[in-house]
Amino acid sequence: MAQGKRAAGPRGEHDREGFIEMVARAAESLVRNEGFRGLGMRRLAAAIGYAPNSIYNAVGDLDQVILRVNARTLRRLSAMLQGATDPALSPRDNALALADAYLVFVAADPRVWSLVFEHVAAPEVPFPDWYAEALADATGLVDTVLQPLLPDPIERRQAVATLWAGLHGIASLSTSNKLAVLVPDSPRVLARMLVGRFLGEGSGAA
Repeated sequence: MAQGKRAAGPRGEHDREGFIEMVARAAESLVRNEGFRGLGMRRLAAAIGYAPNSIYNAVGDLDQVILRVNARTLRRLSAMLQGATDPALSPRDNALALADAYLVFVAADPRVWSLVFEHVAAPEVPFPDWYAEALADATGLVDTVLQPLLPDPIERRQAVATLWAGLHGIASLSTSNKLAVLVPDSPRVLARMLVGRFLGEGSGAA
């Protein structure tokens, strides 16, 4: 669908950006209620009252729809992480606050968050600019918080990836009820220990 054209359907007309947003919201709802397996192009089209071709023309295939959902998720995460930081806090305390906020975010919407990691795009296909920007906003905040502690940009990039992966592992085990099989401690205790020990200033498990 060309920029500026309108998609017609039982629910009225939408410009392209409005249509894309509607598709992403509907797809997000399907995933939230039924998981990744509940998301299909025909079901999505039925949910919004449009023909599947309207989605293909305006958004793309199912991979593109999923990227739109994931970009929404990353933007919501960025907003929550931003709200968790405080310039008056030390970098370490802000890092711990980010870990806390991350766990709260994942626990509140585990199926939608898991889609970010369940859907793996083909490695030879670059992310669209709008998705790369949403991802950079989320990881960039962590990078900013860690900068006073890790001034070397390469080391800091590696630290962001390491902490992100570690926290995701804790959150995933927790939301799938598998963490308790390993340890009786809460996800928050483990996440704060991970971040605190990684930064070399105690466990941070207070």
